[in-house]
Amino acid sequence: MVNLQAVKEQMRPGVALVAVSKFHPAPLIEEAYHQGQRIFGESRVQELQAKHEALPADIEWHFIGHLQPNKVKYIAPYISLIHAVDSERLLSEIEKQGAKYQRVIPCLLELHLAEEETKYGFTPEACSEMLERGAWRELKHVQIAGLMCMATQTDDEAQVRREFHTALTLWQEYKQKYFAHDDAFKHRSWGMSHDYHIAMDEGATLVRIGTAIFGEREY
Repeated sequence: MVNLQAVKEQMRPGVALVAVSKFHPAPLIEEAYHQGQRIFGESRVQELQAKHEALPADIEWHFIGHLQPNKVKYIAPYISLIHAVDSERLLSEIEKQGAKYQRVIPCLLELHLAEEETKYGFTPEACSEMLERGAWRELKHVQIAGLMCMATQTDDEAQVRREFHTALTLWQEYKQKYFAHDDAFKHRSWGMSHDYHIAMDEGATLVRIGTAIFGEREY
């Protein structure tokens, strides 16, 4: 049973819902699809491949997990948005595969703002330095479309809010400095089932929600 409508009613103007379908079977995704959901998020290439082949062609697939450069080639022909670009090496590989398939692939730069060392992403300093160097401007098949982050896993809502606010501040800084005339740099992907209300307070345009829609993972 999909709990999609109750979550959709919580969405604010300008915020798009990414239904995180990873680890959930195709029939549940199909149920959400028939209720009008079109954006789904997956984090494993093999699982995404199987679902992409089995489910309706007009689904917008977002890759939301850690993406290894050697796996980009499998999703490059159809992926709508890669949320978690965490290195220049990955950007280069996306460029290579985008050129191969004659596509411009939209991507978000992942910020590492959470306290957990296990999280991926650019530190704010590394992200600023990378943008300042400017090599990304030469990538003709990559579109940097915004930022993504995950908050620390904590019950301290004030800390979560601070981290999302930092991401919003960086997005505003980068928009003004590097992307002022680029309408594609518009996405702010933060917030999941447990913190998406805070994320929307702090400027999220994409929220990634799985458990609140699909329940606990089935496999």
